[in-house]
Amino acid sequence: MTLRPTQLHTGSHDLPVSSALSDFMTGGWATSSLPAGTRVPGFTHFAGRRARLAACFPGERLLVPAGELRVRSHDCDHRFRPHSAYAWLTGLTGEDQPGHVLVLEPDGEAVLYLRPRSPRDADGAFYRDRKYGEFWVGRRPDLAEAEQLTGVRCAHLDDLAPRPSDRNAAQDAELATVLSELRLVKDAWEVAELQQAVDHTVTGFEDVVRSLPAALRHPRGERWIEGVFQLRARAEGNGTGYETIAAAGAHACVLHWIRNDGPLDPDQLLLLDAGVETDSLYTADITRTLPLSGRFSPVQRRVYELVLAAQDAGIAALKPGAGFRDFHRACSGVLAEGLADWGVLRIPAAQALAADSGLHRRYTLCSSGHMLGLDVHDCGRARAEQYLDGVLTEGQVLTVEPGLYLQPDDETLPRELRGIGVRIEDDLVITADGARLMSGGLPRTVDGVEEWMDGLLAGNG
Repeated sequence: MTLRPTQLHTGSHDLPVSSALSDFMTGGWATSSLPAGTRVPGFTHFAGRRARLAACFPGERLLVPAGELRVRSHDCDHRFRPHSAYAWLTGLTGEDQPGHVLVLEPDGEAVLYLRPRSPRDADGAFYRDRKYGEFWVGRRPDLAEAEQLTGVRCAHLDDLAPRPSDRNAAQDAELATVLSELRLVKDAWEVAELQQAVDHTVTGFEDVVRSLPAALRHPRGERWIEGVFQLRARAEGNGTGYETIAAAGAHACVLHWIRNDGPLDPDQLLLLDAGVETDSLYTADITRTLPLSGRFSPVQRRVYELVLAAQDAGIAALKPGAGFRDFHRACSGVLAEGLADWGVLRIPAAQALAADSGLHRRYTLCSSGHMLGLDVHDCGRARAEQYLDGVLTEGQVLTVEPGLYLQPDDETLPRELRGIGVRIEDDLVITADGARLMSGGLPRTVDGVEEWMDGLLAGNG
């Protein structure tokens, strides 16, 4: 909406604006504009995506909102990230998008309803409005510039007139489902963006290993690790694609440990689950479990190598036409056999793996992977028959991430295993004849991890 003087989002501690200052602020501003020909990255892909969506709902009006700002504390908002479906259809991924809406009209025409630049006039919004004024949050494109960027007709947000028959992706379950399913297969540009995210994440993991001497000295070494990776993520992309898990020792047995407030002990393992999100909002998702001393102990090696064998089996199961759940079944079979061989699982592996049992899950619990893309758990609104119970297709990108989480208070475990958590997670793209490991820049074997850490730590000297 256009902000009138009485509607300005001003803070309670703002100084009053005199008439003289108001007059002075409205003049003497140079013209500025985007460079001619500037387009959103991946510009040529978005029109086809919009057409595919419109074809799923012929003759209907579809609204796909970017989302709204959310208050973090009083008059400070959380950093804004547009909704993934909006970004996928427009290529607009910046923090200047809150409140904006893509509309696909019944005839298939796309219109972007935007909040254009704050005019430098007597309204004063450009310097008085803390939420949207460009003195406070930076420049936005005007409508003509937004059309240049996207190739989509743009209109003022005030001109958006909702209709009772509209389908709104923020509220319409069927529309949200279709948007998820359309994103299941990635095009070549998307795969390249995901590869970039993976490559930056590999560099972030290298940064973390180099930082270990300092992190080990800090009383909250997990936070140090989190911060080192966050630096790389913000320097190379939009930030992290999800909250980093930096879990040392028994914290690695907490599947979504994001407090990251513990110390590091050189006798323990560090489970680091982290991913860089590119400026285009595609994210990597990689986990490595590292010996903080640089060397796995015999018992740590035993647990790690079982998880690695499970991951190898899962990766081998990836190919077009395979069931999505096949790689999880392959991972689970190896873990259950290993737990039975150790005597931890007191029943045969085949019995534990039966649908009416699942007792091996006490030590592994979660699924062994998920789709990956604009969301770390991508396409989550897709129907089961298209995703979880569907088959793999060339161009899909997913993770394979088996793990063992041997709780510190689990009396069914021998004492030497308690408090050890290991997960190994990699990102893969389904190819015509199998799958390509996108995150092969990080070693996975015990010897490979130790040699990699040695090389990075030696470079510190």
